[in-house]
Formats: sequence, structure tokens, C-alpha cells
Amino acid sequence: QVQLSESGGGSVQAGGSLRLSCTASGPTVNTMGWFRQAPGKEREGVAAQLLEKQTYDAKAYYADSVKGRFTISRDAARNTMNLQMIELATEDTSVYYCASKNYLLWGPLGHRSYEYWGPGTQVTVAS
Repeated sequence: QVQLSESGGGSVQAGGSLRLSCTASGPTVNTMGWFRQAPGKEREGVAAQLLEKQTYDAKAYYADSVKGRFTISRDAARNTMNLQMIELATEDTSVYYCASKNYLLWGPLGHRSYEYWGPGTQVTVAS
């Protein structure tokens, strides 16, 4: 089965950068994405990328709140995914999760679309 594990979280000052990584074991799946959830808030889709076109195009998808600041990338051969985050702000503070699913029935940034989840990594942005 698919297992996911995140790394790269930590504490940074506002305006700083951080790079998250997700390592997947098991079969490669088409869709992988990053989500975040802060205390008292709903789980939010941050970025996702499909390897091949299915219902959705094989491209990167971003939440409006992170466009221009976050960049998702995948290495299908190594079954890994990264999230490069720049210009971090305090509102980016959250636990970040790696998620995947082979075929999406709903949108790529909707958390209910995904089947497999990592345990999460904490990102804290201080002012």
C-alpha cells in the first residue's frame, strides 16, 4: 500500500523560506498534493500536481493564498514531492500534510478527494 512521510518543517521568520519534502513508498499514484491545517481551522488544499491527465489536467494547482509564493514539484522516478515556500507569512503557520490518490473524483485541492495521508510536519512562521 501507499505510505507517505513529510519532512522539512520548522520555524522561520516572516519573509523566510522553507522546503518541504514528501517521500512515498509503494506504488506511484497519479495525484499528490499538499494540505495544511491550523488549530481551529478547516483542512486547506495548498498545492497539488497530477502526473498524467485524467479528469483534471496534468499540471500544478495552487490555492489563491499561495500562488506566486509556493511551488510544487514531483519526481515520479523517486516517488517524491516537494513544496518550495518563499515569502512565508504568519498565516502560513500550520501542520502541512502530504496526500495522494490515484484518481480524483473531486477537485485536486479538496482534501476529501485524497486517500493516502502522511502524519504531517509543523511549519511555524514567526513575526
